Amino acid sequence: MPVLFPHSVLRASLAVCLLGLLSACANTNLGNALQRSLGADPTLKDNPPKNLGGPSPNKPQSTPQKQKSVPLPEDFPTEIPRYQQATLAQVEPLKDAAGPGKLTIWSSPDPINLIQNFYQKTFESGGWEVLDQPEDQDGGTFIVRRNDLDVTLSIPSGATTGKSSAASSSKPPAVATNSSVTTFDIQYVRDGKDTKAEKPQASQKPTQPPKPQPSQKPTQAQKPTQPPKPQPSQKPTQAQKPTQPPKPQPPSEVASKPAKVRSGQPEKFTDLDKVPRDLRKYVADLAELGVLTPDTANPKTNADSQGTQFAPNQTISRRQYARWLMDANNRIYANRPGLQIRLASKTTQPAFQDVPRTDPDFPYIQGLADAGLISSPLSGDSTAVLFRPDAPLTRENLMLWKVPLDTRKALPKASIEAVKETWGFKDTAEIDPKALRAVLADFRNGDLANIRRVFGYTILFQPKKPVTRAEAGAALWYFGSQGEGQSAKEALFLKPQTSQPSGAPKATSSN
Repeated sequence: MPVLFPHSVLRASLAVCLLGLLSACANTNLGNALQRSLGADPTLKDNPPKNLGGPSPNKPQSTPQKQKSVPLPEDFPTEIPRYQQATLAQVEPLKDAAGPGKLTIWSSPDPINLIQNFYQKTFESGGWEVLDQPEDQDGGTFIVRRNDLDVTLSIPSGATTGKSSAASSSKPPAVATNSSVTTFDIQYVRDGKDTKAEKPQASQKPTQPPKPQPSQKPTQAQKPTQPPKPQPSQKPTQAQKPTQPPKPQPPSEVASKPAKVRSGQPEKFTDLDKVPRDLRKYVADLAELGVLTPDTANPKTNADSQGTQFAPNQTISRRQYARWLMDANNRIYANRPGLQIRLASKTTQPAFQDVPRTDPDFPYIQGLADAGLISSPLSGDSTAVLFRPDAPLTRENLMLWKVPLDTRKALPKASIEAVKETWGFKDTAEIDPKALRAVLADFRNGDLANIRRVFGYTILFQPKKPVTRAEAGAALWYFGSQGEGQSAKEALFLKPQTSQPSGAPKATSSN
């Protein structure tokens, strides 16, 4: 029978054997090799392990600083569209520029294509003259002009910080380069003509009467025959006191606010003979209805002429057309309140950054936005943050705003091929996709289509061409679709007649 030993006895015996073996191998090659194999790595003493993920004890960890927004320059033109998700990072003066201006550097978390699409769409539809633009969607330079304002917008390819090649400043932009941040710059230059409203001239302020010279004393009123003698003890007479000039309006009222016009009162225009013959009857009916207003955008038109000028061949602005559109619809449908558009109140939150509550046309523009008749963030278009009220109205915008008030229902789906087959326009591909639907719906209105009434027969729509005041009036002469509608001429018969004088006999009905 085998003898069993406890585990503790076996462990102790094994330890004694190992100690004896190690003692015997001391100072031998085998012992030294065994010691080296069980010892610590000597290379770790001089070369400590690198920091894998943790902060270094000797070097502070750098934390990215949040980009601070820089105040907008006081002379930054309101005409320049601003990307809503962009932050102004730096402003630099321009050197050797043709006029006053600055270089502004912006940063946005959005990708390049979104920013580029926003500015391309805004420049093309905002009345800008596009001199150069990128050929692809990977950044580039826009060079545009509007009136006396030159703008160069540079979006560097790739998510890197860049600066316009036309910028004259040599300082590097103080913007942190980040792969998730798109940096672009906007340079603007005025060509020297001041487009801001002119300040009141000195003639508008009361002129101070000339003070008498120290050597001269006030005299009495001169008589035709005898020169008066100086009378030191007498005060100046009534005849000597200069007449007070009429008090002018306060400068705040004389400044650049658009002139207030009498909305709803028929204007007696003296230049309706200059309206194109085919459009003259439409303009005359709308003028008698009280919809049309004088050309306030060009004050010289009426200042240099006798009578009230309509200026039919002048370009109409977007703000003027918005006012006419609402007035024409509400006056033509004066007997149908359910088809009228409501004016916005002054307490409504503005839908556009460039149409504040203080704008004289705010109730009209905001009312159209509230009704969903013009694109805005309220209608789901997050890029339509600017209305550009003083930009020229284009043909495609005329259709886009007017046709929904004709059909009174959702516009049909449209394609370039469908519009080509119906209207036969050779430039259909140049029409904005949103306006394509309105153009196609207008074709279904037959002879009452806006395009036929305003532009006649044409195979070129020219969607970006500015609209004249006479053309805008002709478009607003009729509201309706497929024979169900009403014209301005019909609305004139529905206007309430002026009451008879108090002494006039009342008409009696005969049995």
